[in-house]
Amino acid sequence: MYQAQRYFRALELNKVLEKLSEQANCDDSKQMALSLTPLEDYAQVKALMQKTADAYMLSARYTSPALHKLKNCEAALKKAEKGSNLSLRELLDVSAVLHNIRSVKDWRKRCEGESTSLDVLFELLMPNRELENTIDNAILSEEELADSASRELGDLRRKINQAKLRVREKLDAIIKSPTQSKYLQETLVTMRDGRFVVPVKSEHRSEIKGLVHDTSASGATIFIEPMAVVEANNEIRVLQAKEKREIERIIAELSVMVGSFAEPIIQSYRALVEIDLYFAKASLAYKMKATVPNIVDSGEIDLKRARHPLIDPEKVVPTDVNLGKDFNTLVITGPNTGGKTVTLKTLGLLTLMAMCGLMLPVAENSTISVYKKVLVDIGDEQSIEQSLSTFSAHMTNIVSIIEEADSDSLVLLDELGAGTDPVEGAALAISIMERLAMYGAKIAATTHYAEIKEYALQTENVCNASCEFDVETLKPTYRLLIGIPGKSNAFAISQRLGLPEEIIEAAKQNISAEKTRFEDVLAQLDEARQALEKEKEEVDRLKAEQLESKRNLEQYKQKTYKMMERELQNAQEKANRIVSSAKAESAKLLEELDDLRKQKESEEFSKLVQGAKSVYKSNINRLEDIANPVIGRMKEEYIPPRPFKKGDLVLVVQLNEEGVLLSDPDSSGNVQVQAGIMKTKVPVSDLRLVDKKRRRQIDRMERKNNGGVTKTLKDKSQRSASSEIDLRGQTIEEGIMMVDQYIDSCLLMGIKTITIIHGKGTGALRSAIQQHLKNHKMVRTFRLGVYGEGEDGVTIAELK
Repeated sequence: MYQAQRYFRALELNKVLEKLSEQANCDDSKQMALSLTPLEDYAQVKALMQKTADAYMLSARYTSPALHKLKNCEAALKKAEKGSNLSLRELLDVSAVLHNIRSVKDWRKRCEGESTSLDVLFELLMPNRELENTIDNAILSEEELADSASRELGDLRRKINQAKLRVREKLDAIIKSPTQSKYLQETLVTMRDGRFVVPVKSEHRSEIKGLVHDTSASGATIFIEPMAVVEANNEIRVLQAKEKREIERIIAELSVMVGSFAEPIIQSYRALVEIDLYFAKASLAYKMKATVPNIVDSGEIDLKRARHPLIDPEKVVPTDVNLGKDFNTLVITGPNTGGKTVTLKTLGLLTLMAMCGLMLPVAENSTISVYKKVLVDIGDEQSIEQSLSTFSAHMTNIVSIIEEADSDSLVLLDELGAGTDPVEGAALAISIMERLAMYGAKIAATTHYAEIKEYALQTENVCNASCEFDVETLKPTYRLLIGIPGKSNAFAISQRLGLPEEIIEAAKQNISAEKTRFEDVLAQLDEARQALEKEKEEVDRLKAEQLESKRNLEQYKQKTYKMMERELQNAQEKANRIVSSAKAESAKLLEELDDLRKQKESEEFSKLVQGAKSVYKSNINRLEDIANPVIGRMKEEYIPPRPFKKGDLVLVVQLNEEGVLLSDPDSSGNVQVQAGIMKTKVPVSDLRLVDKKRRRQIDRMERKNNGGVTKTLKDKSQRSASSEIDLRGQTIEEGIMMVDQYIDSCLLMGIKTITIIHGKGTGALRSAIQQHLKNHKMVRTFRLGVYGEGEDGVTIAELK
């Protein structure tokens, strides 16, 4: 028969469950934790693990729900359901349960995110705020109801207090009376049998008329209820009897209310206890730094950096162990105290923990399997009472294991075949493993026997493993090396401990040549392994250095990008300041243009406008050059054929206008030039000499063509005018002036449809242009652009 609990104790599952119970918040959930049993059904284990994982996730994000003073009140609820009255203590316990139900339900509502597997339990929680408040408002403590429990109770207690006050007033008058106070043993009022009395000296008993209620132990004092307060005391007793009946009525009423909701409260309480258990599992997982393993039912185990949960976290050495994928039997060898038994226990205990729905102290992506049976023979079970030797005790367990094992079993055997003759013990161990393998069980066994190491090397589906031992320090490293058989190390350890060399050599002679060769092969394998590990460490170090260099390069790149962004931002801010200055200067130019507009009727207006426009463009170009903090304007180099002198006809490059030199260059290289009606001072470098003969020929040709200036303007317009004008970036005043000039040019060229590009922006320029077009005498109609024309960013106008 499967002795499950015995195997669980051998793997110390009970100690893990004790740790789990410490994380629970109420007695029932603690008891549930202690009584957990590993499940054998794969689907159930998966569901259990998912609930634990969801509790872990919720507690990590929102902390665990708090439970306070939660007690099992199922018996009281069932009693109330049957019509019995509850005590005030029982009613308060019910109120505490209702409070916890409500607070946990509210906690879940505050948690955001998607649904979890625990929501089924949260849905079972049915708060009853009305009943909770009714109990809390009615009961002050387990011994007292509140005055507010009912109006009748409040009235009765007020009357009782008033009656007591009247009694005390009358008794105070007696104890303060000069004639009567001398008969009293003490000047105080006390109570006997619920009635107010005064202590009278026994020799003056006849001086105070009333009813005797008690006598002191010495007989020197008699407690008398004066006749003056007998009636008042009677009234108090009557009122107190009514108070008692009212209290009983209120308790009965509360009990009926609780009984009517007994079933949903019981159901909610049980869900609450189960929720608390899952959050206790999450809390234990947090303390163990556990993760959720992959759960399978194929018998495969692949634990990465597994830690035994009962060993001090500061001392435990993580180990990797796998079984059931590439091989079904794992033979672990190595010296005593090297960690073989700990590895075996870790393998079994983590399997049982997973089957209980507990997260495991392993690295991510570990795999654990669900087994129907976990069969264990670990430790020295020698029994003096049963007169069993170590070997006999082990064999007794193994016989049971062989009877119970099947393909869904995990079998863990410690020191298989030990306690008897080595040759026979090794032969038995191999036969036992072969029988268990024939059943299909997954097997992990520890041993010292070289024969079993050889068996593992020669047999398919069987793998050697060893617990590493440092001969130099004579200490185990607790690392499990899969695929490598363990070396005895007995001679090396003995030599390190000081055993004479001749004894060791003599011992070596007693070992057969075959075994010596086997040990030599193991030694060579171990040396090769260590060399490979050193190479791997070097590769890992170089890889880490490469990653670090890559990380540093990335950080440097990011730092450089940030510096570039700062420099560009500084340059942009500087440019913005320069542009602001440029805009201020352009505003002055616009004021000059406004002055020119006022002279519109003068004969020289066209020439003034053209000159002002040229000056404006020149200044704007100059300001653009200033506003560019990176690229300077390239100026054309010009060497005049002769020095400039007064009276020369020159071209002012910045104005693109011809003029006459009014003065010779001064000491600064500046000259005064008259261009039309404008006089201006410009540097010599901005002047170009004009050939007077060629100028006169051009003038004669222009005068022949239909009257001079008009024709010249028309030719200039034809050369420069187009069907659209771009005003983006202009102020309203600049835009309106440019539109007027543009319309005049288009009229001279005969263009009837024009496109004014003003952009979308804030719409201020568009509105001003359209308002100006509405009042312009040469504009027939205008409209906004449509799709393909620029939409709201352009205005299409028809000219007369």
